Amino acid sequence: QVQLVESGGGSVQPGASLTLSCVVSGYTSNPFSMGWFRRPPGKEREGIAAIYTGTGTPYYVDSVKGRFTISRDNAKNTVYLQMDDLRPEDTAMYYCAAALSPGQAFDYWGQGTQVTVSS
Repeated sequence: QVQLVESGGGSVQPGASLTLSCVVSGYTSNPFSMGWFRRPPGKEREGIAAIYTGTGTPYYVDSVKGRFTISRDNAKNTVYLQMDDLRPEDTAMYYCAAALSPGQAFDYWGQGTQVTVSS
């Protein structure tokens, strides 16, 4: 059974950095692509970054471009989200998700890790 476990969230002040990790287990290979999503309080979930695990090609939404960096370590079955220059509007529950094969949706999700940015 495929499982994703996020870690690394916390409460920080504006301008600080955090690195989220997502470990994938229960799959014999690396997922085709991985994504990070977030759900701010009272808002819909949004996708913010994704990466093709084979090529390492990243994608970002404009709101995090230049501040967040997605990366992967295929040997560790782990995807990271380095978040710099955090802002109060980045406060959200952060989730990672996996699409196992090309053309598949993000069918596997972690339980989430909370990030709170406030002064």
